[in-house]
Amino acid sequence: MANEPSPEKLEKRARNVLLFQLSRSMKTKRQLAIILEKREIPAEIALPLLDRFEEVNLIDDKAFAYSYVRSRVERGKSARIIDRELSQKGVPKDLIALALEEIDPEDEAKMAFELASNRWDKLGSIDKQAKYRRVSGFLMRRGFNSQLVSSVLRDLSSRG
Repeated sequence: MANEPSPEKLEKRARNVLLFQLSRSMKTKRQLAIILEKREIPAEIALPLLDRFEEVNLIDDKAFAYSYVRSRVERGKSARIIDRELSQKGVPKDLIALALEEIDPEDEAKMAFELASNRWDKLGSIDKQAKYRRVSGFLMRRGFNSQLVSSVLRDLSSRG
């Protein structure tokens, strides 16, 4: 059809979309593939272009995973939540595992205790059971496992 853009124009548009997206923030190869698909860039144009961007390190899922882990830990997220989020973003499991090795279980436990302690103190004078439930839910939503949550809450409720 005469209204169909040429493959060259589609490739140029795809390249521009990729460069624009990457200038805004790091993204995974899968995220960018989805964006190109939404922009109606055919797979036969998108896939080689994505591969080329990966070859020249404009797309780097490993660097993305490490950066993402650091930023999420700074925000008080557990390894379990980060794992799920990276999977949803299309980072391969092996890269997720490597990036998550950066999280020390002891540091994660300290983070859980600090988050819980802050939340506990903010809840003020409400009864202990309500505090326990609220802080427990807070930590569970952040992805901490139930054993760690129980341990942290035992320590908190024993201190007062």
